[in-house]
Amino acid sequence: MKKLYIVSFVMLIVVMTACKHKIKVTYPETRKVDSTDTYFGQKIADPYRWLENDTSAQTAAWVEAENKVTNEYLAQIPFREQIRERLTKIWNYPRFGVPFREGPYYFYFKNDGLQNQSVMYVRKGLEGEPWALFDPNKLSADGTVALAGTSVSKDGKYLALSLSRSGSDWNEIQIMEIESGKMLADTIKWVKFSMMSWERDGFYYSRYDAPGTGTALSGKNEFHKVYYHKVGTPQKEDKLVFQNLKFPQRNYGAQATDDGHFLILYESESTSGTALYFRNLQKNQSQFKLLAEGFDYEYEVIDNLGDQLLVVTNYKAPKKKLILMDPENPAPEKWQTIVPERDDVLESVSLSGDYLVTVYMQNASSKAFIYETNGKFLHEMNLPGIGTLSGFKGKKGDDVAFYGFTSFTYPMTIFKYDVYHNNSSVYNSPGIDFDATKYEVRQLFYLSKDNTTIPMFVVHKKGVELDGSNPVLLYGYGGFNVSLTPSFSLSRLIFLENGGIYVIANIRGGGEYGEEWHKAGTKERKQNVFDDFIAAAEYLIKEKYTSSDRIAIMGGSNGGLLVGACMTQRPDLFKVAIPQVGVMDMLRYHKFTIGWAWASDYGTSDTKEGFDYLIKYSPLHNIKDSVNYPATLAFTADHDDRVVPAHTFKFIATMQEKNRGDNPILVRIETKAGHGAGKPTAKMIDEMTDLWSFVMFNLGMSFSEK
Repeated sequence: MKKLYIVSFVMLIVVMTACKHKIKVTYPETRKVDSTDTYFGQKIADPYRWLENDTSAQTAAWVEAENKVTNEYLAQIPFREQIRERLTKIWNYPRFGVPFREGPYYFYFKNDGLQNQSVMYVRKGLEGEPWALFDPNKLSADGTVALAGTSVSKDGKYLALSLSRSGSDWNEIQIMEIESGKMLADTIKWVKFSMMSWERDGFYYSRYDAPGTGTALSGKNEFHKVYYHKVGTPQKEDKLVFQNLKFPQRNYGAQATDDGHFLILYESESTSGTALYFRNLQKNQSQFKLLAEGFDYEYEVIDNLGDQLLVVTNYKAPKKKLILMDPENPAPEKWQTIVPERDDVLESVSLSGDYLVTVYMQNASSKAFIYETNGKFLHEMNLPGIGTLSGFKGKKGDDVAFYGFTSFTYPMTIFKYDVYHNNSSVYNSPGIDFDATKYEVRQLFYLSKDNTTIPMFVVHKKGVELDGSNPVLLYGYGGFNVSLTPSFSLSRLIFLENGGIYVIANIRGGGEYGEEWHKAGTKERKQNVFDDFIAAAEYLIKEKYTSSDRIAIMGGSNGGLLVGACMTQRPDLFKVAIPQVGVMDMLRYHKFTIGWAWASDYGTSDTKEGFDYLIKYSPLHNIKDSVNYPATLAFTADHDDRVVPAHTFKFIATMQEKNRGDNPILVRIETKAGHGAGKPTAKMIDEMTDLWSFVMFNLGMSFSEK
């Protein structure tokens, strides 16, 4: 009885504190237009269609007005600047990437702490003196020109640099001579969703034709083509390697094997499933030949062993296997299985030394095993604990490799691996001011609506009392075969240090348990994803971790769709919702940029079957009148050409129109930024300051300096 009284008193104080600091919001008036579409006899109004025009003066004025309201709200949160100061302090420590070798050089990335972009370093051999090879920070004063990708020629002579401006998916490739550090005149434009694979004195890449005026950030991407660029020549002389005029909505990527024996061509029409082709470069073969038809299965060529190809596939193996394929006789019945499918999901395979390094995912964390190239098992790699192995970099014939390892309370650490002695040693450890002994991580399992068992990770300070009063942030994704595995987050420390509980739910639609887990959250089965996430919140409440007044949900991109769907289906269950760059209009998503490629997960409204299930959960179309929705801060950016900002614009305009509660409905629209990749440190600190300020304030939390 006494405990119940104390809990009730604490909750009363929380509610009183939140009420005391309630911030009044007046939304801009958003004009409506008479815009209606008819889907299979059903009329669907789209009164904010005009916000899809990302280049209009009217949309720019709306963005400015919405940002003004949001900024005025955030400025009144009493501990906002304290959060910014704390984030800036903890962010300021050296961070390293995983080294890799090409030719006589080892390359790696390093950020001194608060640099907007990481700098690429190089050293000759492992003992050579490193020097800064390429510093993206010199390309723009605000750090909004980012290095989206790199590729080093096999002899270590040239470095191809793929640059992104303001977060756009559009890239421009430039070339550096490594020994001298001289930038060459070569410039390749309108590159998107591309490999850069060197062969001889040039490389293969993929691009689209130049977009029409005013359509670069929203126009549909069609007719992807593969070219070969020879160093020292203008782009107009690049050789067209492959195009397919019959199927405009397919993507292509070319990869030369390390020894230049084969050229592999990948063909896809969505985010899952590939077709595989090859050319034998030793025979001057002119045409590509089919290796594996698409698009029911995945195929990834690891490399060649002589005249044979090592391929990872989920063909009749939902959790993947490694096979050896003869490209001249590629029928599945002729394959040789090197590493068969097992209970855990095969995430990656690398050739290192004379061995195969296989990385598996077991209950959403990493395991690694070493095999001979004939498939003979040797041993398991010893990893630091439960966490995520990433970026394994090794070479055939080398006795040294490198990898990164991280977990929720284990900052990214770089390890040097002795291939032949199966021994790892720390190569670069972060110097962050963080005491992992103060925190604990649990993996729990709960039942979804249909009694499917779902895993979740729970992170919090030691000694947390399960009395239903703790603030919780529940994060999810649930799509496109993407797995959420343990990782360390600087910004998350703000929430954890102040008593928050951070939870990741490994819901269906992801890849945590292979292709069957993924497919269980797609198309007409997409509601499983939302049911899993809702069940996670209900479980946390039932087990006294939190209550519906103290739980926030967050997710980005497809995870933004997740948040949008769950907050409209169960507005009573959550106090705060943070949809980031979300897919909110499920009837029109496929009409913009690369959206058509998501149909394998979503289906489209072009078919009656697709329309019938999409309209049931599309966040934009399920906002109801006179409902008290959770306190909402949506995030998007003006250069997001992956999930165009119109999704968020229309969602927030509709939510502001129909919401009838006291909770704020706000949008934060970043400028000179895109879907997330390449965002400079300064912008990330600003964004995380606003995110955690909003979450903590609306959950009734306070802030204390650590």
